[in-house]
Amino acid sequence: MTTTDPSTDRRGDPSAAGGASAPVSRSFTAMFDSICTNIAGAVHGKDDVIRLTVTCLVAGGHLLIEDVPGVGKTTIAKALARSVDGTFGRVQFTPDLLPSDVLGSSVWNQRDSGFEFRAGPVFHHLLLSDEINRASPKTQSALLEAMAEEQVTVDGATYPLPRPFMVVATQNPIEHHGTFPLPESQLDRFLMRLSVGYPGRAAELALLVEPDHGHQLDRLRPVVTTDDVLAMRDAAQRVHVSHAVAGYLVDLADRSRTSPTFALGMSPRASLGLLNASQVHAASSGRDYVTPDDVKDLAVPVLAHRVVLAPEPQLRAVSAADAIAELLATTPVPS
Repeated sequence: MTTTDPSTDRRGDPSAAGGASAPVSRSFTAMFDSICTNIAGAVHGKDDVIRLTVTCLVAGGHLLIEDVPGVGKTTIAKALARSVDGTFGRVQFTPDLLPSDVLGSSVWNQRDSGFEFRAGPVFHHLLLSDEINRASPKTQSALLEAMAEEQVTVDGATYPLPRPFMVVATQNPIEHHGTFPLPESQLDRFLMRLSVGYPGRAAELALLVEPDHGHQLDRLRPVVTTDDVLAMRDAAQRVHVSHAVAGYLVDLADRSRTSPTFALGMSPRASLGLLNASQVHAASSGRDYVTPDDVKDLAVPVLAHRVVLAPEPQLRAVSAADAIAELLATTPVPS
């Protein structure tokens, strides 16, 4: 499955390389793996998290990383942007942050005697929304249009965002003082929610003994371009989904909406997101068709933050991940 058009690949441009260069053509799997390997140079021992992060990017989704401070959330976001030669913007969300601090604003230009738009940090390929739950709901909602439609409307004018565009938001699940929980409408716009977790012993030991561990991120160089990512996205959308697998997704959604375990089941956006992520998962495995196992592998990171448990399961300390696992176990799988 070839995804790179040599005519649009900047690495084949003699002006970019300082001389003649042969056209570049690589398979989807090779490009996907190269991004993951590059990120792993700065984030050790988290291969599963890295692959899910890249899957989220290629599927055209946004990522919510929920974990304690100091486990590498910001490093993953920066490494992803550098690996795909994308621009990177960061916003530290605070209670006094305004929507214009994220989106941008119109300012008066005395020289031209008119207003001009000054873009905010959202106008990057990858936007890190650090501690997003510390901002007010009004500021949080400023990202909804950007996440859903890849555009921003300010003072009645609409501005397109660069493509690919991805929001990586972080929040601390332990500290709740001075935070504003994300509403369901915004949670549903994140394709995945992940937890990085603490590194294993070997990975943390390697981090401590490496003399230049603080400069590993600085050494990362792009391995693909943003055009490559868009080509990979187009290729993933052509991965075949049989009627049986589509029916399996519908069955999962229907059972989640009627099960007494859930007060709020899967939305149609959740079904589409799980389908898109499954197509990328299949393509990264070298297949041009989706299997039920692809759906199962991604169900928890794609669905767990979108559903709401009924009061009784919450009283029994059932987690959303456990409820999704039970949903998968009780839904017949097509042969």
